[in-house]
Amino acid sequence: MSRIGKKPIQIPAGVTAEITNSVLKVKGPKGELFRALPERIKVTIVDGIISVSVANPEDKKERSLWGAYAAHINNMIEGVTKGFKKELEINGVGFRVAMQGSDLKLEVGFSHSVIFKIPNGVTATVEKNVIKLESVDKEMLGQTAAELRNVKKPEPYKGKGIKYTDETIRRKAGKTATKAAA
Repeated sequence: MSRIGKKPIQIPAGVTAEITNSVLKVKGPKGELFRALPERIKVTIVDGIISVSVANPEDKKERSLWGAYAAHINNMIEGVTKGFKKELEINGVGFRVAMQGSDLKLEVGFSHSVIFKIPNGVTATVEKNVIKLESVDKEMLGQTAAELRNVKKPEPYKGKGIKYTDETIRRKAGKTATKAAA
């Protein structure tokens, strides 16, 4: 049995959820989200409570889907009520970021500026060297933040690059530290 999957999901006030043609639609004050449901997953909505179940809870594949889709539905409800946020920080001498329309213009040590396109459904704001991303879709937000970080990953010697604000970079000692110790 899936511990996450068997828990009922409460639909808060101001949020509507409905299933049509094996597609779950959740609509709330911040927006609406859609998710296609696989054949093995059965989702029922009764009196403001969403229940997720599978036909055969002993099958490992179905048990995995059971918990995963329960978590997806929970994230959808949280997204349309509160939304999700991620913050990234740019560190490095001469490293800058600025909004260019709805896109980000990054100057991160390359010979050219990098234009990063923000996908629909994600909003970005810039304050000094911090990029704030917001979205109702947790998956899209995480993917966008990961791709943005991938433009210039933080390096371990000086810590230059793009990192999450809550991320710690394990620093390495350079060549001079090893020569001085010898």
